Amino acid sequence: MAHGTEAGSRTAGVPRQTRAEGGRADTAGPSLDDTTDFENARRGLIAPAPQHVTDADGKTVWDLRAFSFLLDGAETAPPTVHPHLWRQGRLTAISGLFEVVEGVYQIRGMDLSNMTLIEGDTGVVVVDPLVTEEVAAAGLALYREHRGDRPVTAVIYTHPHMDHFGGVFGVVDEADVTSGKVPIVAPEHFMEHAVSENVYAGTAMMRRGMFFAAFDLDPGPEGRVGVGLGIATSEGGLGLIPPTMEITRTGQEETLDGVRFVFQMTPGTEAPAEMNFHLPERRALCTAENACHTLHNLLTLRGAQVRDARMWSRYLNETIELFCDDSDVVFASHHWPIWGTEDIRGFLAEQRDIYAYLHDQTLRMMNKGSTGIEIAEELPVPPGLEQAWSTRGYYGSISHNIKAVYQRYMGWFDGNPAHLWQHPPKAQGERYAKAMGGVDALVDRARSFADEGDLRFAAELASHAVFADPDHADAKELLAQVLTRLGHGAECATWRNFFLVGAKELRDGVPPTAVALAESMASALSVTQMLDSVAIRVDGPRAWKEALTLDLHMTDSGEHHRALLSNGALIHYSDPKGGGADLTLTLSKKQLLGLLTTGDLDGVEHEGDTGVIRRLTAVLDEAEPDFAIVTP
Repeated sequence: MAHGTEAGSRTAGVPRQTRAEGGRADTAGPSLDDTTDFENARRGLIAPAPQHVTDADGKTVWDLRAFSFLLDGAETAPPTVHPHLWRQGRLTAISGLFEVVEGVYQIRGMDLSNMTLIEGDTGVVVVDPLVTEEVAAAGLALYREHRGDRPVTAVIYTHPHMDHFGGVFGVVDEADVTSGKVPIVAPEHFMEHAVSENVYAGTAMMRRGMFFAAFDLDPGPEGRVGVGLGIATSEGGLGLIPPTMEITRTGQEETLDGVRFVFQMTPGTEAPAEMNFHLPERRALCTAENACHTLHNLLTLRGAQVRDARMWSRYLNETIELFCDDSDVVFASHHWPIWGTEDIRGFLAEQRDIYAYLHDQTLRMMNKGSTGIEIAEELPVPPGLEQAWSTRGYYGSISHNIKAVYQRYMGWFDGNPAHLWQHPPKAQGERYAKAMGGVDALVDRARSFADEGDLRFAAELASHAVFADPDHADAKELLAQVLTRLGHGAECATWRNFFLVGAKELRDGVPPTAVALAESMASALSVTQMLDSVAIRVDGPRAWKEALTLDLHMTDSGEHHRALLSNGALIHYSDPKGGGADLTLTLSKKQLLGLLTTGDLDGVEHEGDTGVIRRLTAVLDEAEPDFAIVTP
């Protein structure tokens, strides 16, 4: 399955090639004359989406007008965009309030994800309330304008990625959740994985996310044309209200506002905690993010845990067995629905088969001695899947998914001892420059490969030159040009975004990171998670000789925790035995959050050496949200 053309775009002065990245033939793929997806994406439109959403201060947090270039009169792809990615961008730009079936509605094209609204006896159940609260509120307002001012009676999070919970404060008041009036339903272990991804590794993931979603790249035929999974990500306020009801098993039924939901647990698929659900009375199936109109990621380029392709395939087969015969429509938290039982079955089977094929064939070739990078170059895709629009790589790719399967089983090391202890990028760059006769000579060699159309090796050599001498203007500009050409030839939106954002940063420098995930979720953390967040900030070498013990007695939950600093590691656990703490604090979770933010003990009952707080904060490091990626 093709992901891009190695020689880049026609505007770069090089015609599109018939070879894709990975060296496989770039077959034509499905017919661009097939309009079925466009018909489905427009079906049931009730009202267009607002084109522009602002926050309370008037700042724009969503602007669909910037993507108007994808809509009317844009059937033919420009030379700077892969035709398949252009098609996908046009599909994801179709926006508004849509009826899926009677009583089930979706807000689509107003964020990276969809918000689904299921009408109950007295109100409406909201599923996956988009990325930010302002856009979620605008989507709910659009629904109410056309379906009546129904109260939100429940919220469902299908999985713990921020585009499926971040806008929750736009649809529900936390007091109504706390009082039990509005349940929030999620798969078990939701909070554990929401925190591990969005808080513990949140800074690094968000920085990579700037490349992944291309926040700082202008929309347009030479820039951003979407993310493959959706048109863009909104940039308003993020929040999280912890779930109050857990789904723990497949077949679990819950009635929410008079509507019967039958859940299917799918852990380890697109997220470590995820679930599908079926609405029997409405013959409607929701596949969350497990089956969308793209090949998904087994390891997302922004960073995450490697996903299990084998189980992903098996859960999709279970979905078919459990629900397909009783479904007239399948909808998801991204993209557009499919109607008709046989079409649903075919779509889910294609999705099932692509993950099984990638898993099994990678292991087959791995057990014959091939490494991940070699398998990614060599493995052909079955013609039936090559010709299916929904299994093409607009968001994930065959190449990096194969490498993810290899990594899941074998790790980062390919077994070649020459690769066991390689130099880091700057040291490698300096040595490549020395071997080539200097940075100028290295740049010249990179340029010659670019002129020959070998953009992949040109990028590698030019990157070494940049890391050897980050102030070398010719090296940076050449690398930017090569990355731009690679981006303009990519079928995969996230590959395109990485290439083009990398080129922009080489020319313009690193922009401020858009969102601080950890801060936006802080109030939803448990005490253990708060202490985990402190532990990963300890500067180990600076704390080697420091030792302290801190006890916490929580007034609002009755919990007791101990944190001790030992050998540069902050160890913490609940229900400690015995005394001996250097400092004991009695406080609420809100006070603890304030203490960890400011170091201020005002209003906190304490006993012992208050200098413990100063000593602890003195060894804490601050994350760097704007670290360099394409330069040292």
